[in-house]
Amino acid sequence: MGQQQPGRRMKIGFSPAIHGIAESSQMPRFRDLHAQARAAEQIGLDSLWVADHVMWPFPNQEEKGCWEAFTVLSGLAAVTSRIQLGPLVACASFRNPALLAKMADSIDEISNGRFILGLGAGWSELEYRAFGYPFDHLASRFEEALQIMVPLLREGQVDFVGNYYQAREAALRPRGPSRSGPPIWIGGSRPRLLELTARYADGWNRSWLSRAAQIKEEYPRLLEACQTVGRDPTTIEVSVGTGVELLAPGQQPKPNTEWITGSAEQIAEELHAFAEAGVTHLIVSLDPEGVASIEQFARVLEIMDQESAHVL
Repeated sequence: MGQQQPGRRMKIGFSPAIHGIAESSQMPRFRDLHAQARAAEQIGLDSLWVADHVMWPFPNQEEKGCWEAFTVLSGLAAVTSRIQLGPLVACASFRNPALLAKMADSIDEISNGRFILGLGAGWSELEYRAFGYPFDHLASRFEEALQIMVPLLREGQVDFVGNYYQAREAALRPRGPSRSGPPIWIGGSRPRLLELTARYADGWNRSWLSRAAQIKEEYPRLLEACQTVGRDPTTIEVSVGTGVELLAPGQQPKPNTEWITGSAEQIAEELHAFAEAGVTHLIVSLDPEGVASIEQFARVLEIMDQESAHVL
């Protein structure tokens, strides 16, 4: 499932916002997300990703609301047919790890094998405090969560007792269509998370980076982690999230933006550099949000696919 578009050097997905100013037209509704997902499939994007927050995690910014990621992904899985889906990335400590594995297997079923389980250790104390989650030893909690989720998803069972979690003789029944469960990606850049990526994950995610040179600088640290645990780094998919603003003729980029901006040709050139840097799955956040931006991005895809065809 989720086969890469023919001739494409790296998969290209997008991440629609599931947050906005509550009770306003800026808050995306599910019908809006459905329309964006449908447009994404139509132009040939490979994947769709949503952020996992329970509150807007930036206390010094304008207060916003957000939908729950796995509920939204379940709905989108039911109304799409080709595109891969996943959280970018799910905060593992927001949900009991055995239950999270069960949820992932269920979305794998709904999507017919198109789900990718992106995971992270969490970072926003505001959210933890507001929803009553313990905000201590995040990396250690994450490691224990992986020791439950990975065998549950890959083998269908686990018996584990740790300092923070336990799952005694837990089993997943029934199973979704993906053999050994959906792929697991880990997002992060700190040494311990990189080692956990090398030990457990099918993919590594770095979001959000504005230029390909940044992943070139960070990738050697993943190689070191792979060497530490004896993992072949070529078996780990490398994904990056980046922001894109497609400018109309004569339009100027926003002041002090870190996003990739320009014409379709300029943006395609910048994104092509990620493939040159070894990225296998690129995820874009589009500004402005909405179906119109996705449809305009089709020209960027067309240029990139033409360039890939010449290379291949």
